[in-house]
Amino acid sequence: MILQRDNLPNINQISEEMSRVLGDYDATELRQFFVYYQQCQAGAKEFGTKLENLDTEFEMLDNHNPIHHIETRMKSPRSLIRKLARKGYDFSFDAIKNNIFDIAGIRVITNYLEDINTVEKALTNQSDVTLLKRKDYISHPKPSGYRSLHLVVSVPVFRAEGPVATPVEIQLRTVGMDLWASLEHKLRYKTDVDQAKVAKYGDELKGYAVELNQIETHMQAIFDHLQTE
Repeated sequence: MILQRDNLPNINQISEEMSRVLGDYDATELRQFFVYYQQCQAGAKEFGTKLENLDTEFEMLDNHNPIHHIETRMKSPRSLIRKLARKGYDFSFDAIKNNIFDIAGIRVITNYLEDINTVEKALTNQSDVTLLKRKDYISHPKPSGYRSLHLVVSVPVFRAEGPVATPVEIQLRTVGMDLWASLEHKLRYKTDVDQAKVAKYGDELKGYAVELNQIETHMQAIFDHLQTE
């Protein structure tokens, strides 16, 4: 079930935002970026369709649907420019295409821990899906306590000139991980939060991440036991 789809801004909106952030820019670079941006959104739609089909299949044919819900998003031009700067790149089409793989993103929220592996396998086993990168922050959490499985996968997007392999980032996490990540993001990125509170609550959240993982592990065990009865 797709709960959220971001609207694709038109070329005038992107041009206005680029002007505010960059000042002068090359019109050819802008057009290349806009075409690629639309291509990435088309890639997200392809994966969204695949995931919706899997969601329907699990719901109809299995006694357990691992997918709780699905969200999609497109990185804004402003966020994209900031990410390029953090990585040490100037704004250019080549820098974006060769180094930024999360312009389009999908988040799949699962019910239980093992559901993450189920969805990953069902998705990456498809013949037209190519796994480009895999970062397992569940087995190896970030220092903050953040847990999630990040995949960069590509799928052919069919354009007038033919199919083009297009990257999309897919994040897989449980309901508990998503709850934690939402609060941690609010703490870290809300600009008016006092830094002393960020440090205090950051330490608390790191401890809660461990507790949530323990709880979800126990809940998985209970679920598995009920499934075998």
